[in-house]
Amino acid sequence: MSAAHWNNERLRALAAESPCRPEDVARIAEELEGRGTLTLRALRSGLFPAALVDASAGSGYESVWVRDNVFVAYAHLVRGQPEVAVKVARSLMTFFEKSRPRFEAIIAGEVDPEDVMRRPHVRFDGERLAEIAGERWAHAQNDALGYALWLCAKLAIAKTMPLDEQGARTLGLFPRYFQAIHYWQDEDSGHWEEVRKREASSIGTVVAGLQEMLALVTSERRICRAAGLGARFETTVATLVEEGIEALDAILPSECVQASPLQNRRYDAALIFLIHPLGVLRGPMADLVLHDVDRFLTGPFGVRRYLGDSYFAPDYDRLPPGEGTRDWSDDIEARDALLEQVGQEAQWCLFDPMLCALYGERHRRTGWARDRERQVRHFQRAIAQVTADWRCPELYYIKRGVYVPNPHTPLLWTQANLLVALESMRAGA
Repeated sequence: MSAAHWNNERLRALAAESPCRPEDVARIAEELEGRGTLTLRALRSGLFPAALVDASAGSGYESVWVRDNVFVAYAHLVRGQPEVAVKVARSLMTFFEKSRPRFEAIIAGEVDPEDVMRRPHVRFDGERLAEIAGERWAHAQNDALGYALWLCAKLAIAKTMPLDEQGARTLGLFPRYFQAIHYWQDEDSGHWEEVRKREASSIGTVVAGLQEMLALVTSERRICRAAGLGARFETTVATLVEEGIEALDAILPSECVQASPLQNRRYDAALIFLIHPLGVLRGPMADLVLHDVDRFLTGPFGVRRYLGDSYFAPDYDRLPPGEGTRDWSDDIEARDALLEQVGQEAQWCLFDPMLCALYGERHRRTGWARDRERQVRHFQRAIAQVTADWRCPELYYIKRGVYVPNPHTPLLWTQANLLVALESMRAGA
């Protein structure tokens, strides 16, 4: 594993003094809290923008992404603030209830899901809980819908968000939609919103959502039956889970095994999330994915999403305002031309905090010293990524030969994952 590059001297000093005992973790957390590093600001709806940025800059990061909000909600659950997670989930369900015609048209076969703008939208106006008028986006993102189902069903099973008939009917749209598009072989744009392909990280996320939905139908049988989610629906969901697992067996440990060079991908850090928090991957396959990420994607500033990733390639700000964050799903070759060589990819700050939590959970289960060592190591890497002015970046990229944080700072997804890492360290210290 690459040695971490520290960006904040105070955190470096704290980490150097710290063998990560409970009091050491508390001291680091107190420093981060006091500096505002971990402050996540919600919109009035209870949802969270992708980053705290100037909307006039044209990045679009003031919008709400479904996927990011699920991770923010999960962080608050882990932190013992379920009311924040419930507010996120309720607002997501309100938005998807408004999107019911999109689900039903595809379920009924009335529109072609190949037209991605006809699919349920996964990036929207979080203040109004409304679609963004006139915006073209890569809405074929099955993983985002899988995350939403996973969160909402999990909260309902735990009685943290009591389920009513309308809520059950809304959640019931998701498995029917996944069945209609044959999600286990559907090509989607996935976590990174790029070229459509059959990717394990999307299929696995849908599997996680369907597994929670199956558990919900079992635990809330009366309400689900009243909402029309009876025995036949339950059988359908179970079959959909099996289809997804069979597809994963044919793809993993790769992200995509399709032959096209634009689609085929051996290594992708999104697979980490199938291990934690989703729990879809376990055992030797999970170990192989972690080995791949450590050996091929990990750098001193963060973790690469995948080899050849051209998002925030060196001197990316040479692009006109708004051009760098537009929808690249149909012409990724134009962006890929910006990356002159493998090894110059941006290094992201999302992954080390989640790896910290992953190894922390493993250590609590196994008691193995090596899992504790990896938990601590990824925690140190995560806090090393905090900027000198105490913010959590999206990523570090090469600008005039030096790695710097990109403008989407603080990124709330990074903040959320760092919160999860801190709770993991508190639990395992």
